[in-house]
Amino acid sequence: MGILDGRVAILTGAAGGIGRGCARRFAEEGASLILADISSDGLKGITEELDSAGFQAVPVVCDVAQEAQIDEVVNTAIREFGRIDILANIAQGGIADMEYLAETSASQLLDAYTTGPLQSMLFMQKCLPHMKERGYGRIINTASHLALRGDPGFAAYEMAKGAIMALTRTASQEWGRLGIVTNTFLPVIRTPAYDLGEQLKAAAEMIEASNPTGRFGTAYEDCAPVVAFLASESSGYLNGQAIGVDGGLTLIA
Repeated sequence: MGILDGRVAILTGAAGGIGRGCARRFAEEGASLILADISSDGLKGITEELDSAGFQAVPVVCDVAQEAQIDEVVNTAIREFGRIDILANIAQGGIADMEYLAETSASQLLDAYTTGPLQSMLFMQKCLPHMKERGYGRIINTASHLALRGDPGFAAYEMAKGAIMALTRTASQEWGRLGIVTNTFLPVIRTPAYDLGEQLKAAAEMIEASNPTGRFGTAYEDCAPVVAFLASESSGYLNGQAIGVDGGLTLIA
């Protein structure tokens, strides 16, 4: 019996990296899944993997910058399973197009916000009535240690992730009495995103060299169990918190 038995979860960014690792872990813990991602090929791969293992997963191609497509993800969850218990907002765009603050354009910032805090908020708002109806919900957002550290060269991304942390805190205070708890995790996990540009490749080298654990964490083994706990009934008194999943690279408390 898994910690998510009988629960229905929406996972965004599910086709690769952390989202894919979480999809595997959620399925193994018993959740029925709606998997959303912009990559149809990636969704096909993870869905076939889960189906072959006997798990229940429904893929929905979704560009999170398009509100109508967000609606379709939520509507599919209700149509297929009749409820939504868990929302894991993992998708984030604008990662490959980052600059130092002086060179950051309005379009870069808008892209980071549209595909980060704005779409996270929209997913939360659209899932809220279904969670409220049942008096139960687990919302997990994805931030970044960069929003705390202010490392040079990632201005738009850092601002977007800081906004997601603020969004999480606001939801925790407004929705906690509804039985809905909202938390965010700050992952430092080796994913293909670190291969998207020279700044990211350099950041990956720094993380591996300086991490107190002496290694770079992985999506399935290191990150997904934490997210699965945040999605479980056992996290019901954890609300509005930022959880670092980074081997101690950044100390939050």
